[in-house]
Amino acid sequence: MSKAKVGVSMLYCLGEPFNRMVKRLGTMDTKYIEILDDGTYDLNKPRIAVLKEAAKSYSLEYSLHAPFADINIASPIKSLLAASMKRLKQSLQNASAMDAKLWVFHPGQRTGIGQFYPGADFRQMCQSIQELYKDAEEYGVNIALENLPAKYWFLMNTPEEFMRMYKETNLPVGITMDLGHANLEQQIQPFFNLLADKIVHVHASDNDGADDQHFGIGEGNIDWNWFAQTLKKNGYDKSVIVESMTHVSESIHKLKQLLA
Repeated sequence: MSKAKVGVSMLYCLGEPFNRMVKRLGTMDTKYIEILDDGTYDLNKPRIAVLKEAAKSYSLEYSLHAPFADINIASPIKSLLAASMKRLKQSLQNASAMDAKLWVFHPGQRTGIGQFYPGADFRQMCQSIQELYKDAEEYGVNIALENLPAKYWFLMNTPEEFMRMYKETNLPVGITMDLGHANLEQQIQPFFNLLADKIVHVHASDNDGADDQHFGIGEGNIDWNWFAQTLKKNGYDKSVIVESMTHVSESIHKLKQLLA
């Protein structure tokens, strides 16, 4: 019987030098690794070569998380939007170059002037998604849009917003289901009830329902037994990536047990 593949995001060591992060890759109790293309881990050709060598040495399979710091694919400021899109398209190239199985990216954010232009941020985000999807097809990269919480000014908090995006773009973009983000909106079950067939990647961390704390699995109030049973019932056989900042190894182990 097929089952989910438990992996890990290197987000928890983002403050470390790149080379130290690479050394960790061979010590993780999983071969499914999500690399970040941001902060101290901004990718370039030499770094991609190092990652490819690590993948070969340790039999790793990568997904790549797109840059997210100061990136807004719904920005009403054209120069800032252009800068965001340029950086994201470079990241798509990086995903292709490192043979990443998936490229995960964030939706747009609301801004202080959005209230004066109702709906403009959502329309701009959809146009950006269409543009990124076209480039991804040219690079041969699969992409998935992550759900984000409203309290941090993001769009795409609910399954209804994703359904609206699908209607407006007519694109088969996958969903990266971030359980921590959905928990802040009390939307975990609605996402699986309404859009289970669109979920191609999962980010797993825990929180108390108030803030995106990236706790270890079982340290917050997410119902992990319900989650595990739902994946099994749906026959989900893709990645579940631990995105905790603490108790990372323990979280990998717990999810492997739950999803066995």
